[in-house]
Amino acid sequence: MDTTSTYHNLGLGRTRSEQLETSIVRTPSQASLSEASDGGSTTLARKTSLGKLRSVGASPGRSRTHIRKTRSVQLNLAELSGGAGAALSRASSGSLGFSFSFTGFTVPPEDIADSQAFSDEDIPEDIEAGVTKKVHMEPTLPIHLKFTDVTYKVIIKKVRTVEKDILNGITGSASPGEVLALMGPSGSGKTTLLNLLGGRLRDPLTTGGSIFYNDQPYSKSLKRRIGYVTQDDVLFPHLTVRETLTYAALLRLPKTLSKQEKEERAMDVICELGLERCQDTMIGGSFVRGVSGGERKRVCIGNEIIINPSLLLLDEPTSGLDSTTALRIVQMLHDIAEAGKTVVTTIHQPSSRLFHKFDKLILLGKGSLLYYGKASEAMDYFSSIGCSPLIAMNPAEFLLDLANGNVNDVSVPSELEDKVEMGNLETQTRKGKPSPAFVHEYLVEAYDTRVADKEKKKLMVPDRIDEDLKAQLASPKREWGASWWQQFSILFQRGLKERRHDYLSWLRITQVISTAIILGLLWWQSDTSTPKGLQDQSGLLFFMAVFWGFFPVFTAIFTFPQERAMLNKERAVDMYRLSAYFIARTTSDLPLDLFLPVLFLLVVYFMTGLRLSVGPFFLTMLTLFLSIVAAQGLGLAIGATLMDVKKATTLASVAVMTFMLAGGFFVKKVPAFISWIRYVSFNYHTYRLLIKVQYDHITPSVHGMELDSGLTEVTAMVTMVIGYRLLAYLSLRRNMLHSA
Repeated sequence: MDTTSTYHNLGLGRTRSEQLETSIVRTPSQASLSEASDGGSTTLARKTSLGKLRSVGASPGRSRTHIRKTRSVQLNLAELSGGAGAALSRASSGSLGFSFSFTGFTVPPEDIADSQAFSDEDIPEDIEAGVTKKVHMEPTLPIHLKFTDVTYKVIIKKVRTVEKDILNGITGSASPGEVLALMGPSGSGKTTLLNLLGGRLRDPLTTGGSIFYNDQPYSKSLKRRIGYVTQDDVLFPHLTVRETLTYAALLRLPKTLSKQEKEERAMDVICELGLERCQDTMIGGSFVRGVSGGERKRVCIGNEIIINPSLLLLDEPTSGLDSTTALRIVQMLHDIAEAGKTVVTTIHQPSSRLFHKFDKLILLGKGSLLYYGKASEAMDYFSSIGCSPLIAMNPAEFLLDLANGNVNDVSVPSELEDKVEMGNLETQTRKGKPSPAFVHEYLVEAYDTRVADKEKKKLMVPDRIDEDLKAQLASPKREWGASWWQQFSILFQRGLKERRHDYLSWLRITQVISTAIILGLLWWQSDTSTPKGLQDQSGLLFFMAVFWGFFPVFTAIFTFPQERAMLNKERAVDMYRLSAYFIARTTSDLPLDLFLPVLFLLVVYFMTGLRLSVGPFFLTMLTLFLSIVAAQGLGLAIGATLMDVKKATTLASVAVMTFMLAGGFFVKKVPAFISWIRYVSFNYHTYRLLIKVQYDHITPSVHGMELDSGLTEVTAMVTMVIGYRLLAYLSLRRNMLHSA
């Protein structure tokens, strides 16, 4: 009992709101605990640097806080006695195994034993004196979200234009410190409403109603205040958890922070999300083993909360997770909200424990509002309109049944019973129950007549918000977290780490080396002293030109279509400039693309007896490099233009085959009306350069091909390198603008 009360004094047994405002200090109780274990020889080592909090504009009856910084608490209990250690374990293992807050976190009990003690020299400042090291993070800007009569429709253009309503006049609000849940069956418009609240759907032809953030309309400056977690976990599979969050911090955090401070912020988020154990594990994907589903979802949330957003939007964060993991995710969202943030999440079918974690609830059915208010009062409201469960059931299941029009095991209101007794077959289903369409109509009408007007009047009352806060949201200026050069450097490093596993895989290396060995055996020490031998060896050179034109094209085709989801996600939050991404993405492939040709040429060149001299060897290598870069540009252009792998592969196959046939080996005399193809064929120019490098000392012409200085071919190749990439960039920008 004494031990338990001791740890209550330490703050480990307090509520979350108390933990947010409490700094850990050494008390006499701690000293007595240390002395009680092993005769006073054991010490309780800690290293702490806690954030300073201040209250922000809160709604009546509830205090709101936001972070000033994030620090961790490390405890070393390896030498504690069994009884005291067990008591601490029990005292610190509340809230589903870990305690989350934006101002500090309690280390899970299973990690406490692994923590290492450290001396007082490791502590930068005197914690006993109440002085802590500050992290230069901007405070959370509170956002009061209000939306009134929000509508959205889809315009379908076929034989005739058809308009389909997705949302019909949705009204609601969410304040800092609250978790608003959007619930409803599939197709009810939850994700569409979330996209509208996040500013991702702003077409005036299809949207209606008003959405205000601190009584201000949406502006570009809000992009850095809103975090959006998509339903699909869009992450790079070959990056580790730490690398993923570190790159996000380097790109998204303000320029005022140094690189070290950004990296520390990433580590703080890892600790806050309970991801320490898997921080060096790859994310994984369909073909790569990685972290679990719950950990992957927490990484996605970490990608957004790392910027300290004021408004956090999540699209079904618990989909595909077991009930315990889903509860931890929702509990984490609740703790995020308590730190002074506004959280809005869609939820499909929560358990009863999850349902009671929500502060507010919006129930949608076929795009219409069936309920808006406190989640705890939802059952009372539906009971007041005559709909209540006849058996004990999960409140969420009951609400979803009503939204679907299913009134089995539900008491039917007298109005609906009267309709059934009228004998109208169109409003009846089996067992004398009203049809789902009529149930939906009744619920919409009941909400409109009983609640809607009252809620709209509440939203008409303006919030008491400082003018400075409004001015920050009204600023149209777009802010970048890093300069152009920093963005390029970070994206270049990320690209190398992500794609080295594919480019340097044993499968691809085996493919290239096997091809090189086969060529070496077929052309083993070929002789060029005779015309026949010269003709045979020129066939080898043409195959090399074709192979290293074909290979990079079909590798580069997949670049932008495969990363389209990631590009859309990161560009939606202004993570980087498109030009920085494009140049970093295309140049990070070059070191990887040029590694395999070196292996290939080292095998083929000496096995086939090509010109054994230093100059021709390096000129041959440079020619292949130029061919690879030009072919890669063509693949990038095709992929960026079509953004569809199947279509791009088909077009690339036709283009590569045409360039190969016009390459100057199969057809010597090409008709004039189609002869222009050879001048845009990198195979043709590569073949001519290889012939010149190998045989300019033997003969002035090969197969009727004059061997000149090669300046024309080099100029044409450089033009294709620049031209194809410029076309790829313009196509990518057009597609991104179209998506936006």
